[in-house]
Amino acid sequence: MTDDTLDPVLVVQDLDATFPNENGGLRALRGVSFSVTPRQFVCILGPSGSGKSTLLRVLAGVLKPTRGLVHFAGGIPRIGFVFQQSNLMPWRTVLDNITLPLELEGMNRESAYPRAQELIDLVGLQGFERAWPRDLSGGMAQRVAIARALVHDPDILLLDEPFGSLDALTRERMGSELLRIWQVRQKTVLMVTHSISEALYLSDQVLVLTQRPGSIKMRLNVELPRPRIEEMRYTADFGRQVRQLKDAIE
Repeated sequence: MTDDTLDPVLVVQDLDATFPNENGGLRALRGVSFSVTPRQFVCILGPSGSGKSTLLRVLAGVLKPTRGLVHFAGGIPRIGFVFQQSNLMPWRTVLDNITLPLELEGMNRESAYPRAQELIDLVGLQGFERAWPRDLSGGMAQRVAIARALVHDPDILLLDEPFGSLDALTRERMGSELLRIWQVRQKTVLMVTHSISEALYLSDQVLVLTQRPGSIKMRLNVELPRPRIEEMRYTADFGRQVRQLKDAIE
């Protein structure tokens, strides 16, 4: 549940993002404003093309907004990013894929390996340290991607439809795994998803964007206790909130 007594770790105010083109620009986001408190899990829903991925890219600092403010408490944070595709380097083992962010920061492998091993244990990939990406299932590859995003101990974790390419059963299992990892690490998380059920099951707050240009149409504080269990998906409270979100998207 959302703790409104905490000061926000992230504040977004009146955010616009426009991509230049020959027709005067494609406006992806319009007047987006919201805040996120520490260790909160926030999911972002909306129609295809509503600017969800653009919003994450702005928060990650890889895309400059056309207008508006993105403020992080305490200055620029360390950010971990997980994409829909795992984007593992095929010539590096599981262990060496996870250590890559540390190596880019100048850490030697002798120091990086113990930190990577801790993440391998956390995501349940013990025994696959020396496996190649080609030998991993889709779910296992995404576990590696999550471990890689966490290995440098980010302040905020951004996930862009990380389970979108998985089958339904694997997607549900990965959602439960993500919750377990989040409960251990207690990171602030913003996650884009197209699944209403997934958004409710995982998050403390759901933001719903309008059609492009995306703006905040609805903020829903999820009224489900933690820890979450699969049986919650079949309760009346869960169904009621699914309908609220579905009506907002449609």
